[in-house]
Formats: sequence, C-alpha cells, structure tokens
Amino acid sequence: QLQASGGGLAQAGGSLRLSCAASGGTFNSYIMGWFRQAPGKEREFVAVIRWSGGSTYYADSVKGRFAISRDNANNTVYLQSNSLKPEDTAVYYCAAARGFRIRVRTEEYDYWGQGTLVTVSS
Repeated sequence: QLQASGGGLAQAGGSLRLSCAASGGTFNSYIMGWFRQAPGKEREFVAVIRWSGGSTYYADSVKGRFAISRDNANNTVYLQSNSLKPEDTAVYYCAAARGFRIRVRTEEYDYWGQGTLVTVSS
C-alpha cells in the first residue's frame, strides 16, 4: 500500500515536499516513481528512484528543481519540489514497480498511491 501526502498550495518559486509511505511488504527490489496529472492532461512521469542503491532519474521538465530520495528505515520516498512553477500544478501520484530497471511509463508500474494535489499560484 502506498500513501502519498504533502501536497498543498504554494506560490511560484516556492517549495513543497511530498511523501510516499509504503507498507505491506519489503521494497528492496522495487523502484519507486512519482507521476503527475494536470487537469485535462495525461499522467506523466516526474522522477524515479531505485530503492536499493538509490539511483535516480528525472523528467527534463523538473531536472534541477526536484529531488527524489528515500528513507529506508521508514519505508518512505520523498519528492522535494523547489522553484515551483504554475505548470507544476497537478495531482501527484507515487507508484512502485518490481525490479531494478528504471521505467517511466505508467503501465509498467504495479502499485499506485491515491494522489496528492499540488497547486502553484503565479
């Protein structure tokens, strides 16, 4: 089970930290991803991290502004979102996929959290 939290309202240029708490199993052999879906748009990849080893990969649109990390002790993955822009407004979802290969397509993920809304005002 994945539980996302931390969304809210931020001004352009501001920051938010999203959390994804994972429970119900061990995730050492998973990758954990963040996706987002803006109104009227398809869900898109944001960032991913290998639970074992911590390798990361980002969408070009957030590279240099967002940082994904994990806390092994608490089974939690974070998305630190800095220098927010109005176009970052979306519902953000965390997801988990078995295996170690980095993936960016929604259909390749096995488990999804419920989403948390991020709204960035200009």
